[in-house]
Amino acid sequence: MTLDLTGLAVALATPFTAAGEVDLPAFRKLVRHLVGGGVDTLIPLGTTGEASTLLDAERDALIGACLEESKGRPVVVGTGSNATRQAAAFTRRAQELGAAGALVVTPYYNKPNADGLVAHYAAIAEAAPGLPLIAYNVPGRTGLNVTPPVLMRLWENPQVVAVKESSGNLAQIAEIARSLPPGKTLLCGDDNLALAAIAVGATGLVSVLGNVLPRETAGMVAAARRGNTLEALQLHQQLMPLMDALFLESNPIPLKAALKLLGLGEEILRLPLMPASAATRTRVAEALCLSTDGTFPGVM
Repeated sequence: MTLDLTGLAVALATPFTAAGEVDLPAFRKLVRHLVGGGVDTLIPLGTTGEASTLLDAERDALIGACLEESKGRPVVVGTGSNATRQAAAFTRRAQELGAAGALVVTPYYNKPNADGLVAHYAAIAEAAPGLPLIAYNVPGRTGLNVTPPVLMRLWENPQVVAVKESSGNLAQIAEIARSLPPGKTLLCGDDNLALAAIAVGATGLVSVLGNVLPRETAGMVAAARRGNTLEALQLHQQLMPLMDALFLESNPIPLKAALKLLGLGEEILRLPLMPASAATRTRVAEALCLSTDGTFPGVM
């Protein structure tokens, strides 16, 4: 049940065709783009991948394609659902297909108490014995914040090996790092907080930005982890315009605009999401140039 999650993980987008179907060739191209850019871990079927809109057969095809293109990098599949039985089934299926782990968002909408949350992850672990699980805390989307005391209860489950912390609360991130049990991993879930989170004890980043500029994002994380503050800060400042632009609207709306500009898929999302506004699209294009050497970073 060993899974090294340090460094840069990327939550992959899911490209769609003009007819609204999953675009597997474009997805494979995106995976190769990330692998070539030095990404450490691949995470399909998360929030960024519009997983809540995908059919089971589409999920299987995306997991298979990601594994085939990963070149040995760990593939951690997003398997969360607000229905425990559904999350357990997704997780079991990911394990059957060869995933190295599962990213499991806390139940949204239901708003369980701490006992319910612990039981939720216990049921998922039981459905996929031995599979490492990453608890995903993103209260802005779920309405539920996993506080450090509740997380300490989740750590008692040996299969819960990491947390993706997207609360946006640096004090909470620091407290999780301070109380982190041996063998557990703290991952930052927000690109703009990566340097601060690593400074207080996180050892990795789950990134949206890395879909677009994987090499630069990986370089920023690596510099921060080895304590080269100046290099990490320079890269962070270089990437800030794009970090900001990618969250002008709900993720992955601006990201799809960026990937279209890079030739990594069409700017098509599944309802209820719609393509970016013209103003957001302009900001994304400007930020792409600002975050590189001033030239447009097309991908062939």
